[in-house]
Amino acid sequence: MNTPSTAEKYLQDFHQRQVGVTSAAFAHLPARSARGTYASSYAALTSLVPAVDTPLTVLDLACGDGHLLGLLAARRQAQLHLVGVDMSEAELAAARAALPASVRLLPGRGQALDLPSASIDYLVSHMALMLMDDIEQVVREMRRVLRPGGQFAAIVGRTFLLGEVNDVFMRVFKPIASDALPPLRFGDRRTGSEAGWRELLDAGFTEVEFDDIDVPWTTTPGELWAALRDTYDIDRLDDGARQRLRGAFMDAVAPLHAGDGLIATGWGLRAVRARAA
Repeated sequence: MNTPSTAEKYLQDFHQRQVGVTSAAFAHLPARSARGTYASSYAALTSLVPAVDTPLTVLDLACGDGHLLGLLAARRQAQLHLVGVDMSEAELAAARAALPASVRLLPGRGQALDLPSASIDYLVSHMALMLMDDIEQVVREMRRVLRPGGQFAAIVGRTFLLGEVNDVFMRVFKPIASDALPPLRFGDRRTGSEAGWRELLDAGFTEVEFDDIDVPWTTTPGELWAALRDTYDIDRLDDGARQRLRGAFMDAVAPLHAGDGLIATGWGLRAVRARAA
């Protein structure tokens, strides 16, 4: 598939309108897993890239506004070569404005990377692979550009919201979505499970490992709604359906308020790691 799909065209439009929305959602929230606690889910991912004095080339696939690349660039490793690829011109422009000139930024899609074979030591990706069409071709391209023994590490979605808030949200969202949300498929269902990832990575990767990552967030109902408003499915609702959802959601979460008026929730993520065979 050489041309953007309907879903990809929507994602390009969304990120033209909402530049930096992913880093705005995740960069300020601490993350935790069985491996430790991190300043953010981005930091959890960059912790897997070693701080060494030897040459190392890192590709951030679907780099967005460059937040993850910025964390790596801040290390000032003399022989660390950073590359970012994204299909959003607006996100790449934001990344270019924020990152050192030494960081190479390329427009492109995961299905056809404009990079030489066996040129990358570490390939990382934050909250993007589960949205990509033809994920099998994306995985083939990841394996092609990675050197033998190179490392792949990604953070993808595991569950939407943490805790009881997730059930409450789904209970009010599904009836409205069934009436008002135009059908649009994002990505491949296999990216939502460990078994699916094992199947996808089986041909070209070894040492596949997973970590559940929680990004807890205690916030006001209004702040939570503002974050939800910037998610893809809610963005796709028309104004009337979105207002109905807001009203139903705010009513439904009212019993979950703590004594201080805050709600305990967050985002449920999964880290996927593997070595190129």
